[in-house]
Amino acid sequence: METLIIIIFILGYLAITLEHNLKIDKLIPALAMMAVLWALVAFGIETFPNWFDSAGHKLVEGFSSFSISEKHHLLEETLLHHLGKTAEILFFLLGAMTIVEIIDYFDGFATFKNYIKTKSKKKLLWIFAFLAFILSAIIDNLTATIVLITILQKIIGDKNTRLWFAGLIIIAANAGGAWSPIGDVTTTMLWIGKKVTTAKLIEYLIIPSLLCMVVPTFIASFMKPFKGELEKTEEEDSTTQNKYGPTMLYLGLSGIIFVPIFKTITHLPPYVGMMLSLSVVCVFAEIYSRSKFSISHAVEQEGDDKQGHHSPVHQSLSKIELPSVLFFFGILMAVASLESLGMLFIGAESLKTIIPNTDIVIMLLGVGSAVVDNVPLVAASMGMFQEPIDSHIWHFIAFSAGTGGSMLIIGSAAGVVAMGMEKIDFFWYFKKISWLAAIGFVVGAATFLGLTAIF
Repeated sequence: METLIIIIFILGYLAITLEHNLKIDKLIPALAMMAVLWALVAFGIETFPNWFDSAGHKLVEGFSSFSISEKHHLLEETLLHHLGKTAEILFFLLGAMTIVEIIDYFDGFATFKNYIKTKSKKKLLWIFAFLAFILSAIIDNLTATIVLITILQKIIGDKNTRLWFAGLIIIAANAGGAWSPIGDVTTTMLWIGKKVTTAKLIEYLIIPSLLCMVVPTFIASFMKPFKGELEKTEEEDSTTQNKYGPTMLYLGLSGIIFVPIFKTITHLPPYVGMMLSLSVVCVFAEIYSRSKFSISHAVEQEGDDKQGHHSPVHQSLSKIELPSVLFFFGILMAVASLESLGMLFIGAESLKTIIPNTDIVIMLLGVGSAVVDNVPLVAASMGMFQEPIDSHIWHFIAFSAGTGGSMLIIGSAAGVVAMGMEKIDFFWYFKKISWLAAIGFVVGAATFLGLTAIF
């Protein structure tokens, strides 16, 4: 049964990567794979020798001796646990995407666009790379990618040119997220799990992460897609910006930045703070649009339309990229099924036995995070190693898991969102961007190991 589960996962993964060849949206194999894998887990629950406790980051002792009813009860609890953890990420994502769409409704990103006067592709590349690196550390790499690609769509009309910029934004955003406790889901996990502290994480990873962004960007700046100047877009000839645009931009970004502050004060999951920020942004959006306070009432919305008013909240929610959200849900829950059977944990332990050098194991985990979601891999590593807080191992795991995912488009949340927003082809990214991400990863990893050896 375990072999069949692995085969189903591989086939589902191939179907996702061959999306454009099969002409099937990637969310379909992701959701189907998730459902089939959990069905197989339920059917074979009596035969499995191991079960992984995700909350405790360890294998359940004596699982094979459990009764059938106990195993089924544990299955239900585990499924509910993973659904809850996945929902936390998805609702955080939905909140961030809605705030971004509301800002866009008021043309708020034109404020950023107005500051970017250069038409040089090379200069623009460096501007976006550093913006991604800094923003991702403040508002997390996922939200930073959403914001910057939205701005990118306003500035660059040519789709092919935009894809190249989006690829470098993914690398820069993941690099920026690695050195901040709120910059990436995996660093947040290590931070909450008391494996790293904020000060030491920044101290150890700021230079490796910076080089992980700078080196690929420097190489890319000499490539053909970034030579010359941009063509003038139609939007540049449009009328003046909405007068509430700057206000909504600053309000929206402040709301997102408030989320980690809210989490620190209340110790509640980030999505709770995101929902609070979203509600505040929605209130101002409705006031500024002079529309009724209506989000879900279609009848009231129709009445607004007849009077010439439109709810920005309603319109923003209707623009959310739900296929990307569902794809993310399918992937996370599918990987959770492998994690629950202890496959990832046992695989990591076996790797540790075969390769005694811990640093090489962690680098391989980084490469693995490009193929499989980095969240369960980091969870497995938290169970593998017993080193004290702020050991260099935890910082190296944060770097590897955070930046290694850039090597494949579906290897990180930032990549998945960019893939949905710009319809980036898996193989296009693999041919054009992956090698740049790999160079950045290796340079950053070598820098980290060199610095830890010196200090």
